[in-house]
Amino acid sequence: MPVLHEALTINHAIEHIRNISSGFPVEIIVVDGDTEESTIHSITDRKVTRLVSQKGRGKQMNKGALHAQGDILLFLHTDTRLPENAFALIVDEMDKKEYAGGAFELGINSGRLAFRLTEQFVSLRTHLTRIPYGDQAIFINREVFNEINGFKEIPIMEDVDLMRRIRKSGYKIYVIHKKVKTSPRRWEQEGFFYCTLRNWTITILYLFGAKPESLAKYYYAD
Repeated sequence: MPVLHEALTINHAIEHIRNISSGFPVEIIVVDGDTEESTIHSITDRKVTRLVSQKGRGKQMNKGALHAQGDILLFLHTDTRLPENAFALIVDEMDKKEYAGGAFELGINSGRLAFRLTEQFVSLRTHLTRIPYGDQAIFINREVFNEINGFKEIPIMEDVDLMRRIRKSGYKIYVIHKKVKTSPRRWEQEGFFYCTLRNWTITILYLFGAKPESLAKYYYAD
């Protein structure tokens, strides 16, 4: 889990993983992008591996993957909750050796109609492109991850870049038909329509060749 200033939420995220991982040898690695280590100092679970990295999800997730021992890597945002049988579903698909990795359907933890429509749009986009985003809990075979040299250490769109490179390498990506539940906090803080339009615009510009370094200032403008 790549984290930055998540001291108030990190233990809830870890507890959720523990609660649903019974029977699976799950290794939890938290990589803090804050040099003051504010988030990892707040972790109460002594079995969690705590690392510090330069800020940037790509850098943080690469460092976590480097220290991981398992054959399947799962990259999880702290504000995303996995479905109850997530680990069984991941293992079942990866054991078939047909897919290099995948993700879940997106669910947003809000009752607003606008978010239900967003979920439907994301589901359609994901199934058409086979390019899930980071808030859908991306998982990948460790050997494939190493083969394609992991995440590019770019300030934004590292998740989309990784999925595109997996597909270009000839591997297949599986979308599990169960929803994660991610927090609507950024939409609520910035306003639903502004946040959605900004995200779409950044993605389209990136796909048409805009540099992540140029786009990051719009995503992190707040």
